[in-house]
Amino acid sequence: MPGTPAPSVGTWLRVSDPERRSGATPRVVLAALLTGLLTAWLLFDGLGVNLLVCGGATAVGAGFAARVAGRRIRPWTAVWSLLALALLVVPAWWDAGWPALLAAGGALALASLALHGGRRWAGVLFALPGLLWQPVPAVRWALTSVRGRQLPGRGRIVPVLKALAVAAVLLTVFGLLFASADAAMADLLGNLSPDLDLGRLPGRAVLFVLGTATALGFAHMAAGPRRWDRTVIQPGRERRRLEWALPLVALNLMFGVFAVIQAVVVLGGADAVLSNTGMSRSEYARQGFWQLSVITVLTLVVVAVAKRWAPRTTAADHRLARILLGLLCLLALAVVASALGRMWFYVDASGLTRLRLWVLVVEVWLGVVFLLLIAAGLTRRAGWLPRVVVLSGMLTVAVYGLMGPDAIVAEQNVTRYEQALRTDPHGAAIDLRNVRRLSADAVPALERLPEPQRSCALQLIGQELEGESRPWYATNLAAARARGILAQRPPVDSTAVGRTACDRAGLAYEDL
Repeated sequence: MPGTPAPSVGTWLRVSDPERRSGATPRVVLAALLTGLLTAWLLFDGLGVNLLVCGGATAVGAGFAARVAGRRIRPWTAVWSLLALALLVVPAWWDAGWPALLAAGGALALASLALHGGRRWAGVLFALPGLLWQPVPAVRWALTSVRGRQLPGRGRIVPVLKALAVAAVLLTVFGLLFASADAAMADLLGNLSPDLDLGRLPGRAVLFVLGTATALGFAHMAAGPRRWDRTVIQPGRERRRLEWALPLVALNLMFGVFAVIQAVVVLGGADAVLSNTGMSRSEYARQGFWQLSVITVLTLVVVAVAKRWAPRTTAADHRLARILLGLLCLLALAVVASALGRMWFYVDASGLTRLRLWVLVVEVWLGVVFLLLIAAGLTRRAGWLPRVVVLSGMLTVAVYGLMGPDAIVAEQNVTRYEQALRTDPHGAAIDLRNVRRLSADAVPALERLPEPQRSCALQLIGQELEGESRPWYATNLAAARARGILAQRPPVDSTAVGRTACDRAGLAYEDL
């Protein structure tokens, strides 16, 4: 109302405050410290099975906190947790870095959503990045809960810990002196003591802090999550019918014209369209895809904004909004289909790359979102929509990571090359600049290439695998498989930076 002061950020946040939050027990704190130690020890050398181990340790601490708070596992909590676990399998299975980082970020977001809960758009969207503002309050929560708590067996445990600390200091000081005084003693102590690289200590310390803070953050959420569903988001100012409907009608007409043109192209008018535009098929597909992808995203924005400002006084207003927005979503599916068709045509002509595969996957997911919006418009209750949209997005991330993007890119390019060799041996070619920069996931497919293309394609991957020495917990199955393949049949002239093989394959030196 006029003259009413706007609510402050503190007031807005207090609405979502938890009813109560249980304190941090010694088990929760010890589990967080253990997670920090595991993070510092395991994650320093890379990503692999170690993410699953650290994720399990974090879940244990959160479980302790949830049990003290009296929380129970609900169906959607189980769904988000299992999907987060599936995402953490990606780094243990495949070697490509980008899908592993995407999967790790998605797992953190899903774990936060599992602990927060949420049904409405505000509850779901605010819960996904919930971990970002948890570490500082979580550390304060743990210190406040543990401070002054009478630990069981404290009179026996504390003296033992002090004695161990004094013994460690004495052994370190006198061990260094004995080692410097006698070579045999130095050799003995060197075999008994762990191999510590002082240069790595700062990095491991940072990982310890991050791991401990992350574990405490999830435990803090489990002990008493914010209820973002109670956050009040005021609807937009209702517009008049003509003011609101006229732009949507015009946009629907434009989308309809585009859909008709695409139908003409599909039914056989492609040659006429291409002759009028003066473009080749490859140019027509490449130019149109990116613009159509932008149109798809902008259409989602238009639907969200129009829904917020839609007239809603009468039943006729609601019916008009459903018809116009539903028609726009339906026509947007034609845009999605056209974008996918153009990219698929372009891939068939020029080969698959990481970027092309990623945008194909995202475009498919956007099409799923439009289908969900249409389904929500046809039902009376659409309370399921926020969670199902997030579920579809995270399933897309999981499927994208688990299917091995680099392996698919290599397989598609090698298969195209093999088919070209059978039909036109002299004109067959493969984009070596693309495939030779893939990860170890691509080795089984690239192994099928003939020489010298095989050695040129595997040269960078072989050098990277030879140069890295990771423990078992920081590697993955794809890298182990690639090492076995390259050990049986190493690339030719790999010690000479692959120059001879790439030259014979027709790849210029400046393209390497």
